[in-house]
Amino acid sequence: MTATPPEAGICIMTETYHPVTGGGETQARALARGLGASGVPVHMITRRSDRKLPAQEIVDGVPVYRMRPSGSGHLRKWGMVFTAFAQLVRLRTEYGVILVCGFRALGISAVLAGMLLRKPCVLKSDSQGELSGAFFDPGLAGLHLRHDRLPVSMAVRARNALLRRAQRFVAISSVIETEYLRNGVAAERVVRIPNSVDPAVFCPVSGTGKAALRERLGMTTHDPVAVYTGRLVTGKGLQSLLRAWQEVAPAHPGALLVLVGSGGLAMQNCEDELRRFARENGLTRSVMFTGSVDSVHEYLQAADAFVFPTEREAFGISVIEAMACGLPVVTTAVDGVRDVVRPGVDALVVPPGDDQALAAAIRRAFEAAGDRSTMGAAARQRVLERYAADRVVAAYRELLAGVRR
Repeated sequence: MTATPPEAGICIMTETYHPVTGGGETQARALARGLGASGVPVHMITRRSDRKLPAQEIVDGVPVYRMRPSGSGHLRKWGMVFTAFAQLVRLRTEYGVILVCGFRALGISAVLAGMLLRKPCVLKSDSQGELSGAFFDPGLAGLHLRHDRLPVSMAVRARNALLRRAQRFVAISSVIETEYLRNGVAAERVVRIPNSVDPAVFCPVSGTGKAALRERLGMTTHDPVAVYTGRLVTGKGLQSLLRAWQEVAPAHPGALLVLVGSGGLAMQNCEDELRRFARENGLTRSVMFTGSVDSVHEYLQAADAFVFPTEREAFGISVIEAMACGLPVVTTAVDGVRDVVRPGVDALVVPPGDDQALAAAIRRAFEAAGDRSTMGAAARQRVLERYAADRVVAAYRELLAGVRR
């Protein structure tokens, strides 16, 4: 069998992958699927986060290799540094470029393998603080450590000296670009490419179609409906959302708030806390927890408004998915999201952590049907112009062609 010319393919690395759900996983899968459909051979290296998952399989036509260490645990990603490096070496005849989605640990493997094999490496941050090291602070807090204090700061500086040898850094938003530049990445190595959404899947549904969706999803008696999609973790403003909902629900007795997603493997998992708050405050009839689902778009299509009260965000994939479905967005004025929404045009924007302002914005979205329709149409158009999957895949193809020269 003839080996694939290395300059023709790409190896994508990400810590967790489908069927694990989350913004980063969704984007990695969409990119792999899009590049593969456009004729670029793709191989995916990830971790076997659940021992029930096969060590190797084909997903969307893309070979997926799940590496050890297996199972849950936040420190296991560091063990994958070694196994991923070995897999990159084994696959060296199958690809010409390495792309890491979420490089906080895997960037080490990728840059070292790229140097050894003389293959260009591209690093993409999925979260704020991956390069600065601030991302690790929640996990370090239990050890009374911080990323900017000894001895952790020395390890971060040593890692970053290696990571800066990557050929390109993809910035999904202005806040990520700023972080790169502040941490010593040369401006000419930074490329702005946003996250994407498939507007054929995430599209508006109205009339009888929306009614049928609500019936199937268990929302038949509820109107209006607000939806949040994403992981149930601290930092997403979900505690503030439930407090705000305590004010909204009495004014709209038939209203429903749907929290789509789960806490997953994240160390900031707050799902149990949220469920307990709903039980203890009489919200069980007006708040629905779906758990992890594959049909996120259906919940958005069944909704009247999207609520995303995040406190910190690198981009906000959930926001563009909701916008693609023609929903007005109620969100917060944080970096990352600011790049996407236009206050008063396609979104109602409030200060993060302001329960009263958040409640007022949700009520406005519910009560002003005309504004809701106008904002939803503007949101959909914004996505088609800037975040459609085919546009983003084309940008990555251009990037890959450039680093291969």
